[in-house]
Amino acid sequence: MSRSFAVALLPARPRYRDIARIVLAAAALCAVASIAEAKTAEKWEFSVNSGRLFSAGTQPDVIKGADYTAAQLAYILRPNLAITGSLGWARSRDISAVGSPKLDIFTYDIGAEAHADKRNLGSGINFSPFLGAGAGARSYSYRNLPVGTTNEPAGYVSAGGEFGYHRIRLRLELRDYVTGFKPLSGGGSDLRNDMTVMVGLRLAH
Repeated sequence: MSRSFAVALLPARPRYRDIARIVLAAAALCAVASIAEAKTAEKWEFSVNSGRLFSAGTQPDVIKGADYTAAQLAYILRPNLAITGSLGWARSRDISAVGSPKLDIFTYDIGAEAHADKRNLGSGINFSPFLGAGAGARSYSYRNLPVGTTNEPAGYVSAGGEFGYHRIRLRLELRDYVTGFKPLSGGGSDLRNDMTVMVGLRLAH
């Protein structure tokens, strides 16, 4: 069974310690970017991203891969540092339960992104890669079953980049999440690892 980079770094128990480590990684990114860049460029950026959520290691046969939509609001502290808050929604199914009931997955988190300087690719196109980390929570809600919503802490690491052409920005992002989920069947570990791939388009100021 394949295991992602994030899971390889995590012990089998308990996940709260793992989330704390990810939060420390986010704080380290903030510190490094603040030292490296002295200029200020305070502004807000908003984008709606679409993509896919899929299993990546633990619990691979529990939650079905699903379409994923995320609204992101970023506060640009410095040209190379952003604080990003996200609200994501995946329309999935619990394929370990009888009838594969519909399962709405809501993810909300906040993190830091360290951006490299923009690289000119020619013809007015530029590219800026980034790395990020953050933490938050995830809610699981069965759409048509009399089962209460469950909530779990969540943490992530991310990598991606943004292509720019005049005012147009195309953002590509891959996130590796570690969180928890207990399927209705009652089997399997409550530790879960999955990934999201997202693409978003926005207009810059």
